[in-house]
Amino acid sequence: MSAPTLSCVLLTMGTRPAELRRAITSVLEQDDADVEVVVVSNGADLPELPEGIKTVLLPENVGIPAGRNHGVRACEGDVVLFLDDDGWYRSPDLARHVRERFAADPALGALSFRIADPDGGPDQRRHVPRLRVGDPRRSSVVTTFLGGACAIRRSAFEAGGGLPGEFFYAHEETDLAWRIMDAGFSIEYDAEAVMYHPAVVPTRHENFYRLNARNRVWLARRNLPWMLVVPYLGTWVALTLLRERDRTALRSWFVGFREGWREDPGARSPISWRTAWRMTRVGRPPII
Repeated sequence: MSAPTLSCVLLTMGTRPAELRRAITSVLEQDDADVEVVVVSNGADLPELPEGIKTVLLPENVGIPAGRNHGVRACEGDVVLFLDDDGWYRSPDLARHVRERFAADPALGALSFRIADPDGGPDQRRHVPRLRVGDPRRSSVVTTFLGGACAIRRSAFEAGGGLPGEFFYAHEETDLAWRIMDAGFSIEYDAEAVMYHPAVVPTRHENFYRLNARNRVWLARRNLPWMLVVPYLGTWVALTLLRERDRTALRSWFVGFREGWREDPGARSPISWRTAWRMTRVGRPPII
């Protein structure tokens, strides 16, 4: 089997030109792997970029998943890497490693990378996409991936229908991951594939709590058999009440939860019970 071709999609709002150039440079400096680079501008002007970079200029901010979908349509690689504009690849061997992983396993649909602190701090446990996190330096089969630190086989991306653009932000990766698995592909967390990203908290995003809750409901309504929808969402209501003590945050979360039931989540295509069992076997049953 011939080695797959690689593309890298970077999404930016134009607010971090220096960081964007650093991210692009880390892709262009990959050894023994010619990686096509596509930069998607989400409703903003782009700074001057290195020669040979393909650009997609969107007239408005369409959100993270829709922006990345535009990037995939503009690129040609058999495998697509997604990279945050404020992240960068630590090793010039990463692209070669990714290419070899996908070439060796035709059933591999997506790889989730390990995110390391550039300042030498410990790996953040929330970036490890498994229920029992354990050692972040241990690879494993998983049921989701990190949107800005991953690589996806194009055929798996297309089989899963792409990222759900209507989500705008939050849980879009899990929506696609479940559909990728339902199409017969596997997903792995690869601790040897490392990207650098500054330590930040997700609550920095505007409307984090509302979109987090709304999209959680949409995720269940779109993808789970009805018998699993109530236990899945009930579990997350309980976890939110146990974890969150800020009343303003809780009010925003429950506003989003109601929106998730009132608004159209998009096409419903529930995963099979076989896929639900696969998820359970790798430690993440689709009720949490």
